[in-house]
Amino acid sequence: MIQDWLLEIGKGIGKLFLNPLLYWSFAFIIIVGIRRVKRERSNFGTKIFDIFSEWRDTIGISILIGLLFSVMTVGIGFVFTYETIIVLSIVMIISSMLLRFTLLSPSYTIGISYFVLLGLPYLSEYVTTINLDFDTNFTALTILLGLFLFVEAQLFSRTRQNETYPSLILGERGSWIGRHIIKKVAIIPFFVLIPAGLIEPFAPYWPYLAIGEENYALVLIPFMLGFEHAVKGTLPHVTAQHLAKAIFWLAIVVLGFAIGSIFVPWLSIIAVLLAILGREIINYRSRMKDHTKRPYFNHTNDGLKVLGIIPGSPADRLNILIGETVSKVNGNRIYKEDDIYEALQQTGSFFKIELLDTNGEIRFVQSALYEGDHHELGLVFAGEPHRKNS
Repeated sequence: MIQDWLLEIGKGIGKLFLNPLLYWSFAFIIIVGIRRVKRERSNFGTKIFDIFSEWRDTIGISILIGLLFSVMTVGIGFVFTYETIIVLSIVMIISSMLLRFTLLSPSYTIGISYFVLLGLPYLSEYVTTINLDFDTNFTALTILLGLFLFVEAQLFSRTRQNETYPSLILGERGSWIGRHIIKKVAIIPFFVLIPAGLIEPFAPYWPYLAIGEENYALVLIPFMLGFEHAVKGTLPHVTAQHLAKAIFWLAIVVLGFAIGSIFVPWLSIIAVLLAILGREIINYRSRMKDHTKRPYFNHTNDGLKVLGIIPGSPADRLNILIGETVSKVNGNRIYKEDDIYEALQQTGSFFKIELLDTNGEIRFVQSALYEGDHHELGLVFAGEPHRKNS
C-alpha cells in the first residue's frame, strides 16, 4: 500500500509538468514584472522593484499552504476529474491574459469554472466530437473556493508598509498625484485525488467526497491566486488590512454554505454566487471609499511626502517609510526634490534627515553615503512623470 502511495505521488508530481498553467504562470510573472519596471522608469526615471517582486514574497507561504491543502484534500478525500482540472486551468490562464491580477481571486477563477462545468453537459447534444457529459464534484470545488478565500485574506494581511507599488496618475484638477498598487500573485501547488489509479480506500469513510472509480490517483495542481487594488487616499497597508478582514468574513460565509452543500447540494450554487458578489462588493466599497478621500501622497507645506522607497537604498537601510514627510535634509528646509540633492552636496558623504512620521511626530535619521548609493537616497516622490525611458 505504501509503495502504491509513493508511486502515485511521484506520478502526480510528474503530471504537474504536463499542465500548461505551470509554464504560463511563470511567463505571466515575468511579463507583468517587466511591464511594471517600464512604468516605474517612465514615472520616476528608475526601477524600484525587480521583476519578480510580486511573486517572490509569496513562495514560502505558498509551499506551506500547498502542503496543508494537500493533507486536507487527500486526507478527507476530495476527488476531482481531469476535466475539472483542465477547465480550472483554462479559466486561470484566460483570466490572467489581461496581465492584471484582479481576476485571479478564487472568487472569480473557481466561481467561473463552477458555472462553466455546470453548463458543459447541456452542450453535449450539440457538440459530438468532445465528451462534455462528465461528473463534477461541485461540493468539493466550492469547499476549495472557501479555503482559498482564506488564503487570499492571509496574503492581504501580510502586506507591509514599503511593499506596495508606487505609480502616478492625473488627478481631477489636472495635476499628477501619487498612488499605490497593492498586488501579489502566488502559485500554490497542492495534491488532489482523481479517479482511476493504484490507491485504494484506507477507511470506510474515505474518500469522503468521491466520484467515479473505487481506486484513485494523485495529481499536483499549480493554483494561481492574485489580487490588485489601487489606493491613493490612504496608506496602502492600512487598506490592505481592511480588505483582509472583509475577505476573511466572506470566506467564512462561503465555506459555511459550501460545507452545507454536502447535505443540500444546491447550496453550492449559493456559495459561489456569494463569493463572486461578495468580492465585487468588497472591491466596489474599497474604490468608493478611496475616491472620497483627498490624495494622501500630496506634498504639504511641511515638506515632501515619501511615495516610495527603492529597496537596498540608504532610505531603505534607515527604515524610512512611505507616507512620512521629508521636512529637512542637513538642516535645510525641503520644498522640492532638487532641494534634497543640493542639501546632500553641502556636507559630502554624511547626511541627516528630519522626518514627520505618519502621526505627525518628528524623528531624525542619519548616515553616510557609500559608493554606489542612489544619489537621492532612494526616495521617490509624486510629481511630473520622468519620460526619458517611456
